[in-house]
Amino acid sequence: MEMVAEHGPKVGIAPVCCALVVSRATAYRHWKRQAQPPAPPAPRPTPHRALSQEERHAVLDTLHEPRFVDQPPGEVYATLLDQGIYLCSVRTMYRILDSQGEVRERRDQLEHPPYATPELVARRPNEVWSWDITIHNVIIFAE
Repeated sequence: MEMVAEHGPKVGIAPVCCALVVSRATAYRHWKRQAQPPAPPAPRPTPHRALSQEERHAVLDTLHEPRFVDQPPGEVYATLLDQGIYLCSVRTMYRILDSQGEVRERRDQLEHPPYATPELVARRPNEVWSWDITIHNVIIFAE
């Protein structure tokens, strides 16, 4: 882009961009970004139906009760509904637990070592033998 900026005023932007195989739009977009640094994103507004901090603590305390400690939020939700208590949705329970760092993958994930492709190196004749077991022509006879 420096080349376009340097030679563009003398020769013209279009011929320089054409010679460098660069779109004029790309050059102009690049100059606009340099002139205006991007503004930081605006903070996301809190929805008016979001749970208050007290309600979030009540949900977290309920999930930490001894009878619910070993149950997933779906079962806690169903048990509370059977008792006529509605705190929040199952997804909100998961969000609250995730914000506290209490949600993780339950299964241990196996990490496979990187596979090394075998390399056959022959240093003298008849040292390495290999074969191909692919079938190229298969003819099936039907009676």
